[in-house]
Amino acid sequence: DIAEELTRLRELAQIGELHESALSNPTFSLSNIGSIGGTVMSPVVLPPQVAIGAMGKIQRLPRFVADTMEVREAHLMSMSWGADHRVIDGGTLG
Repeated sequence: DIAEELTRLRELAQIGELHESALSNPTFSLSNIGSIGGTVMSPVVLPPQVAIGAMGKIQRLPRFVADTMEVREAHLMSMSWGADHRVIDGGTLG
């Protein structure tokens, strides 16, 4: 279970016993390019990982409200995904 593994790793980190071997061979990476002002990227999967995601900067942009055609401020964040299609069906990534 993912929640149990996160709890285990957090507890190891809190007591100073989290070693590099506990974090090696990941299957998924998440990159926060928004922290450096980036909005969109084309992430590349590095084997043995099977997928990678990238979060862009949250932007305040004008958007139409469908029912009223008013323009309002919206907070939008781009997400980019990449996957090894031998492992994950690209149609299910969304």
